[in-house]
Amino acid sequence: MKIHHIIGGTLCLLAFTACSDELNYKEFNNYGKSYVFTNFDNTVGFVSYIYGMLDYDFGTYGNGMLASACDEAEYAWRSGSINDFINGAWGPSNAKANIWNESYNAIREANYYLSVCDQCDFSELKFNQDYLAQMARFRRLKFEVRFLRAYYYFNLVRQYGAVPFTTTVLSEAEANRLERTPANEVFDFIVKECDDICDSLPADYSRLGNDAAANETGRASKLAVLALKARTLLYRASPLFAGTDNQELWHRAALAGKAVIDSCGKYGVKLGKYSALWGVDNWKQSEMIFVRRVGDLNYLESSNFPIGVEGGYSGNCPTQNLVDAYEMKTTGKHWNESGSGYNPEKPYEGRDPRLKMTVALNGDKGWPAYNTKPLETYYGGANGLPISGATPTGYYLKKYLDVSVNVSATNSNNKRHSWITYRLGEFYLDYAEAVFKYLGNADATTAEFPLSAREAVNTIRAREDVKMPALATGLSNDEFWQKYQNERMVELAFEGHRFWDLRRWKEGSKLASIVEMHITKNADGSFTYTRRPVQRVWSDKMYFFPIPQSEILKHRQVNFPQNPNWE
Repeated sequence: MKIHHIIGGTLCLLAFTACSDELNYKEFNNYGKSYVFTNFDNTVGFVSYIYGMLDYDFGTYGNGMLASACDEAEYAWRSGSINDFINGAWGPSNAKANIWNESYNAIREANYYLSVCDQCDFSELKFNQDYLAQMARFRRLKFEVRFLRAYYYFNLVRQYGAVPFTTTVLSEAEANRLERTPANEVFDFIVKECDDICDSLPADYSRLGNDAAANETGRASKLAVLALKARTLLYRASPLFAGTDNQELWHRAALAGKAVIDSCGKYGVKLGKYSALWGVDNWKQSEMIFVRRVGDLNYLESSNFPIGVEGGYSGNCPTQNLVDAYEMKTTGKHWNESGSGYNPEKPYEGRDPRLKMTVALNGDKGWPAYNTKPLETYYGGANGLPISGATPTGYYLKKYLDVSVNVSATNSNNKRHSWITYRLGEFYLDYAEAVFKYLGNADATTAEFPLSAREAVNTIRAREDVKMPALATGLSNDEFWQKYQNERMVELAFEGHRFWDLRRWKEGSKLASIVEMHITKNADGSFTYTRRPVQRVWSDKMYFFPIPQSEILKHRQVNFPQNPNWE
């Protein structure tokens, strides 16, 4: 198992390329306490290494995103490993164990750091000019590490349910004797950790003045702690983990969501333009709570830019399911609702503005910037089937991709990319879900919850570059729930939520099929749009991942069951 003690030895140090104002991830493969804790740089570097294992999804499985393992997208290349989720090739011996391995690596390092940091004495450095600032930074590191450990445990429970749990440094033999701790006990640990450390971290590092960390970005803050707590309690209250509705669990989730919204308001975190959520400076945007700075790259673009564009390899192609989720701009109705205003001959006109920000459509110009021709995603077009690797859905991805990145042979460049871990928009939605489930009505308010679920969703829809019609009062519970789920799919598309949302809601059956749009060009230049359903493999055992078979074998001496029906 990956939770094992750290063996002292020689140091192998690898500095990851990073900008001077962001975390500099360092890898300590073998090290001793005396090296790591004899100067501040090594100590901070060790913690930065724990940060360096934070997850992001710019193509976690080959170049495939989790979006292509749910109904947001379809991966264009049939041989892509992401397709194992939907074709029946997934199982204990092909367990997709990235999160298992990386989370336990990080937890191991966090436990080690927390076991020794209080023993450190830097008093011999007290005459250094920056001693007080560095000591303030050192004292915070412990709380940052506790946040990170709790974050990694959340990822494990979300994916596996019950997991091995420890907060101490174990030998490999001891680790392999750990049994699985129930998910709800781990959730309780995460929430308590968040409560315990919340007030020990700043809400905004830039306000620390002469502190050594004032110019760094990407460190855990008070707001990030509140966000982890809120997301944890939302999952804890959801059907996958709670079973039936539990009013007190929803109450706690609503309070935690409200705390994020209120604290963001206090510290100047606010909604901005939807189009600003990605791009080289997305980490600076007013809405961001916690962002994983990935670095300068262009592989995200090369593995998703359209086939037929020089350097484009295709990849994660939005489905018709996702496109259908974008309502009509004027009426706020779905394409197939009476009176929506939908024109089947011009299906992308007059839609929610987030559609064209997220999805590259047939006829789009300047995607990417160096492409001088309109996209032809129709059958026989320059970017369409039957070209190998062309979009099977009729669409290509825009969101998270940088239009100014060039992956052509002669003018290639790289641009900074950052993954959104937490942003304010999510928590208006999280709050809306929890307070709706708790109060039982989308319009209901109380002294404790003066913002209704409907109003919280409308706050998202009112962004300056979105301005979708507000949800009406008086919606039935079923109507609001459908509207809420749709809004969540649209707002959070390709941010790594939909794959997990359908699981925590226990609505996995929606993953059993997707819809492709088959576009053909007519002799008069018009287009015919034909919907084609595609079946996928789904079984309820897939609500949780299988435990890797190698881990089952290591735990043969204890009660360590495989997740149900994965045996």
